[in-house]
Formats: sequence, structure tokens, C-alpha cells
Amino acid sequence: MVASILPTTAFSQSFLSQYKGLPYHDSRYSGGPQKIPGRVVCAYYDLGGEGVAYHDTDPKNHGSGELNPSDGTYLNEFRIHEGVDTSYTKFNRKPDPIDDNPFDKIVPPADLVYVGWTEPGEWFNVSIDVAKSGTYAAHFLYTANRSGTISVDVNGKDATGPLQITTTNDAADPLAWRQLAPLESGATTFQSPSEQREKCSHVHILTNGNMNNETEPVSDSTQSYVIPLHAEQ
Repeated sequence: MVASILPTTAFSQSFLSQYKGLPYHDSRYSGGPQKIPGRVVCAYYDLGGEGVAYHDTDPKNHGSGELNPSDGTYLNEFRIHEGVDTSYTKFNRKPDPIDDNPFDKIVPPADLVYVGWTEPGEWFNVSIDVAKSGTYAAHFLYTANRSGTISVDVNGKDATGPLQITTTNDAADPLAWRQLAPLESGATTFQSPSEQREKCSHVHILTNGNMNNETEPVSDSTQSYVIPLHAEQ
């Protein structure tokens, strides 16, 4: 699937001038807007809070502080006071392996933070730094206990249309929804002036939920980038 976006300079500048979110940073990540080409980590969605950087159906983080006990560690308390539900990939857990289990379609990196427990209508923004205008292929790393759709906007403009997320549920796995699978979402054309590198990528959950979004590698198709999607239940 190929989607083209041809925003005018005025439209893009207007969106960015009104947007109040800021690139994510904390004690471990201080790289500013995430770079494209490269890997985009969904859990590094922007700072700014509910209605600005994200929208979530309830204010509680159901990963940090709930699934993952609040114990003072970075991963268990990652973005604990925000409404977006976040967790991380877990290895060497006994007796039941979690993200390094034999049913994995892809073995993810250990301790990779992700956005999960998604519901229709939720969204989050990620500030990105695009090296140059061109065609970018986005590949999603995700889990989903049922099929659904998502979409990606760039600077307030639809860049992909609805993207089908196919369930990763495996009936043979005694622990459902823990498998990771890659999804190639296709190519999106970014037309922007060379002086306007910084953009805002908006990931929107359209139908169904219970998806986990981890990374989205974006590459040049000449270029590509990835958005991670990961869900846990």
C-alpha cells in the first residue's frame, strides 16, 4: 500500500506553530525529536499531557505501577503518572517466558518500552526529525489479540489511511497475545521544504484495541522508519 502526502508549507507551519507538545526526554533519553530514517519508539511519545501529546480513554497507566509494580526502578515506573499505558519487553521470566517465548514470530530487544492496552479513539504524537523529503517505508512491530486498524498522520495530515493490523493470537500458545509480529505498512511520501525538518507524527487507533505498539522502523525507499506497537493483557 502506498499513500502520498502533499501538504503545503503554510499548512505544515500552521500546525507546528499551534502544537504545544514537546519531544520526549528523561534521564535516559535526551536525543530530541526521533530521527528518520531510523527507529521510532512509540513509548517516547511527546510531552504535553492529555489532549495535547496524547488522548487515552482513562487517566491511569495500566502498565507502569499496575502490571509492573511501583518499586523505584526506571522500567517499572516509566511514565507512571501519564494516561498512556506503557510497559516493556521482559526476558528470562520463570516459569512462563514472556517476550522470549517459543511462540514468538520475532524476538524483540529486551527491555524495549512500548505503548499497550490501546482502545479505539486513542492517539499519541511523536516529534520526528526527517533528514530529507522522500518516500519512507514504515514497518510496525506489534502484538494484537484481535485484528484492527490504525492510521498515521504527519503534521495534522493523513499519511497512510487505515492500516490493517492482523491479530498475532496463536491458539497453540497457552498465553495468548504475547507474540510479536512485523507488519509492513507500506510507503508514505513526505513532501516538505528542506528547511523544515521537524514534524509531528500522530498515531491513531481506529478500530478494535488491545494492541501493543513498540517500534516503527522507517527507512528510505530509498528511506524507512519503524513505529513500535506492542500490547499486553
